[in-house]
Amino acid sequence: METMQLITVKSNHTDVMIPQPLPLQNAIENTYICDNNPSPFIEANTKEASLHHLKHECIVPVFSKDNEVTISHTNFIETVWDAASSFFPNETILQPDIRVSHVVKGRVPEAINKPVSQLLESDKTVYYERMAFCFEVPTIFQDIEGNRLNLSIGGVRALNHENLYSKKSIEKFKIFIGFKNLVCTNLCVSTDGYKSELRVMSLEELFKATLLLFQQYNPNRHLELMSSFQNSYLTEHQFAQLIGKSKFYQCLPNAQKKLLPNMEFGDTHINAVAKAYYNDKNFRIEEGTDAINLWKVYNLFTGANKNSYIDNILDRSLNATELLEGINRALHGDREYRWFIE
Repeated sequence: METMQLITVKSNHTDVMIPQPLPLQNAIENTYICDNNPSPFIEANTKEASLHHLKHECIVPVFSKDNEVTISHTNFIETVWDAASSFFPNETILQPDIRVSHVVKGRVPEAINKPVSQLLESDKTVYYERMAFCFEVPTIFQDIEGNRLNLSIGGVRALNHENLYSKKSIEKFKIFIGFKNLVCTNLCVSTDGYKSELRVMSLEELFKATLLLFQQYNPNRHLELMSSFQNSYLTEHQFAQLIGKSKFYQCLPNAQKKLLPNMEFGDTHINAVAKAYYNDKNFRIEEGTDAINLWKVYNLFTGANKNSYIDNILDRSLNATELLEGINRALHGDREYRWFIE
């Protein structure tokens, strides 16, 4: 393995150590992964799971027509972790935080006719239709307005997006590299750090595609974008317009909606943003002021996003970044996102 050079990137706050990319690796190393970090990055309809539980206590679904096995949740996590270890060989990589939802329960064949009261734990099977994970690289970080952001890497697997009734085919994954705000565990995702539908046939393809995403990601540009949010403000009237227009957006006729930028936050999320404007302990508007900066508004949206389902959280996280970037431009004369605040 080649030695990786580290480049010091200056910012308004602290130095960020950004590694130069390694060439793609052809082999996947077996790496031990500890069980998960207790800090949740998603809350709605999910529960915490350990890698040990997924590996040793859950079955792995197959494609029904040829009985070919799918890429398991644990293989997905381990492959992305191996890619991160290869790409960042001199950095500290923490254990993954794993969240699961939509449990599918079953029985072993020998227990099919047993009464429920007589079922043993060994008679039961389980797997999770949806799984999300995230791990931090705490040695690569930035500080924005007193909030430490650690480089973070993760992914989503949603088996409801697969056709398991067919023969083995391309499997779909979501992966990202971005930052996690340690104050609130909100995920910050940018366009070049997110692959919304990674289609692969093998773990080797998954490993290479993950490394490619790491190479394409520009953390400096992502941090500069988020830092710029500190210097732009929404008045109370503009924030009220944003809340109202965001709720109004979902009711627009499709023809009108197509003329506007995409908005993926529904009523429940927007209500949470409005409530947090006054009540969030970290990002509420300061008492006695009539404006709030976009960094706080951004975190109100990414905070509300934690109430998304697993298969939507990364798409909405990216949408929050694009929305606030667009509003920032609108405050400086651009018309694309003006509808949301005028």
